[in-house]
Amino acid sequence: MINTDTIDFLSLQFIDVLGRVKNVEVPKSQFDKALSGNIMFDGSSIEGFVRIEESDMFLVPDLETYTQIDIEKKTARIICDVYTEENGIKVPFKGCPRTILKKNYAEAQKLGYEMMVGPEMEFFLFNKENSPVDQGGYFDLGPSDSAEDVRREITKQLKGLGFEIEAMHHEVGPGQQEIDFRYDNPIKTADNVVTFKFIVKQLAKNKGFIASFMPKPLQNEAGSGMHCHQSLFWNDENLFYDEYTDDQLSDIAKWYIAGILKHAPALCFVTNPIVNSYKRLIPGYEAPVNICWSYSNRSPLIRIPARRKNGTRIELRNPDLSCNPYLAFTAMLAAGLDGIKNKLEPPKPILKNLFNLSAKEKKRAKIKNLPGSLYEALLAFKKDKVICDAFGEHTTNILIEAKTEEWKKYNRQIHKWEIERYLSC
Repeated sequence: MINTDTIDFLSLQFIDVLGRVKNVEVPKSQFDKALSGNIMFDGSSIEGFVRIEESDMFLVPDLETYTQIDIEKKTARIICDVYTEENGIKVPFKGCPRTILKKNYAEAQKLGYEMMVGPEMEFFLFNKENSPVDQGGYFDLGPSDSAEDVRREITKQLKGLGFEIEAMHHEVGPGQQEIDFRYDNPIKTADNVVTFKFIVKQLAKNKGFIASFMPKPLQNEAGSGMHCHQSLFWNDENLFYDEYTDDQLSDIAKWYIAGILKHAPALCFVTNPIVNSYKRLIPGYEAPVNICWSYSNRSPLIRIPARRKNGTRIELRNPDLSCNPYLAFTAMLAAGLDGIKNKLEPPKPILKNLFNLSAKEKKRAKIKNLPGSLYEALLAFKKDKVICDAFGEHTTNILIEAKTEEWKKYNRQIHKWEIERYLSC
């Protein structure tokens, strides 16, 4: 494929613990070495990887992820897993997020479950003055929506990379966009999320725009999420579907929902991992703040879309695109499987609009809130053995250390709002 595409440069990409894409690019003379998994890098320079005295690491490419990303510059990309060497043998690095997801997905498959995930990708487009590119709203057309051509260009490029795009439209906020692609297994979907963000940022830059996946970049406007539609299959059978129940949801689906709800506070630490994430998870917008589930109702944490049979799925509505998708899907899978293993029963679905319920009504219905800050989510994560075990001790400790420091740095800052409100005290 490299010869057919006349590639001159190969980008070896991998993901750090915090979800940032890293890259080592090699010229044609090094292709054989790269494809054999013998390109080394200094792991001590990557946050959350290893100490300086054990820094040599290898990039082992997943050849199925080969993609030509720039025809003019004759450049292609391959996503890699990170390996270390023990006693002269290459072994998967326990802190590689992609390896962590692979391990947990393989364990689920041994139990007879194949996870499928389909994300909704929301983002903002800003001009060079950091203002939204338009003042359009939900499902608007031009001229209110001035980003139609950019979305079409993004879609064309993604389709050229093998994406099956299902829909694209203007979202609620000014300059806010959404592009959705077809579901797949969690590893393929996480790869697609990483590729999507890379392509959108590059194309926006080429068009003179700034693409932002920040959860809440604009005050008093809707934030951007990554709603995750998910289900479990086996041999092409959707295990969430049961035609003989009133709502056509199987016991497995209900147990999975209960697992997600049980672990929701700790999940937030992974699916909403930055300080700004919690500026989106506030009452008054479509983002969820309550730990409960429903059918078509969009105010709870989990919603069940109307489709049934192979389309039966749950929609987890709190994640955002600041997350590491490999770790986020790992955490969702671990939480859902915990519900299945222990046959946890979910509470009754909430059919009313949660935003209209009083605090007393929510208390009566035993509806708890999601964490209100990164710090609250951090505390919940520390106590959640199921999700911490899914990540392993190395990655768990790195995340706790990194996010504790992030919270401390945020709290040390004096913000403009504080100056305006309290300077005259």
